[in-house]
Amino acid sequence: MDNWETIKKEILNNSEVKKTYDGLEVEYQILSDMVRIRNQKKITQKELAKKMGTTQSALSRFEMGDVNPSLDFLKKVASALGSKLVVRLE
Repeated sequence: MDNWETIKKEILNNSEVKKTYDGLEVEYQILSDMVRIRNQKKITQKELAKKMGTTQSALSRFEMGDVNPSLDFLKKVASALGSKLVVRLE
């Protein structure tokens, strides 16, 4: 196990931290997917923001996890990346 995994395991032993961490899973996955696709397509934040009709700073705040995006914003991200947004409840 590498250093990060060891630290993560220790931190997640705290039930409150684990609850918060688990509650952010959906947000983290969306952010991770968006950044991965954007990087695969070699699109900068500025270029993606322009395609979406927003600012680079708004996109940066989203990628940093500083804002809770609307469904409309996520649709714009997906469209600008040529991707499909899938939302479902299980």
